Amino acid sequence: MDRGESCCFTGHRPDKLPWGEAESDPRCARLKGRLRQAVEEAYTAGIRHFICGMARGCDLYFAEAVLSLRDRCGDVCLECARPCETQADKWPKGEQARYRAILDRCDYETLVQRDYDRFCMMRRNRYMVDRSSRIIAVYNGLPKGGTFQTLQYAMRKGLNTHILDLEDCRQ
Repeated sequence: MDRGESCCFTGHRPDKLPWGEAESDPRCARLKGRLRQAVEEAYTAGIRHFICGMARGCDLYFAEAVLSLRDRCGDVCLECARPCETQADKWPKGEQARYRAILDRCDYETLVQRDYDRFCMMRRNRYMVDRSSRIIAVYNGLPKGGTFQTLQYAMRKGLNTHILDLEDCRQ
């Protein structure tokens, strides 16, 4: 896939979201709506290939938004970039099922490395950024963590950046 037609995603896991794992919270619904809108705007701008890192929380929301767009527009591709084979092994059973359901529906899956090590998430994030021209991020503004580091790397690489601020979901 052409890098110019590709968009990756970075965002927070449930422990950094104001609603935690409570997806029925109205703030979560607003964020999911804004994510769907950002994905559709990327599509309108010519993006056809979306890369998701498959972490819990915002990554899975993003993957589901892309799959929904693909159901409406057949020329959309979802790539699931997994940092290692055991990524979801310790997740709650329901989240493991959600993860597998997304993998079953994705267009292709990339395993960045076989075994877990302390750098596999960073390698996965760099893999996604290096193959994209655009990044969509759900970011809380704090200058630490994987989302911050991925955004910094994407900005150094010159990616078109669309940040969804969690503060905007409070209304």
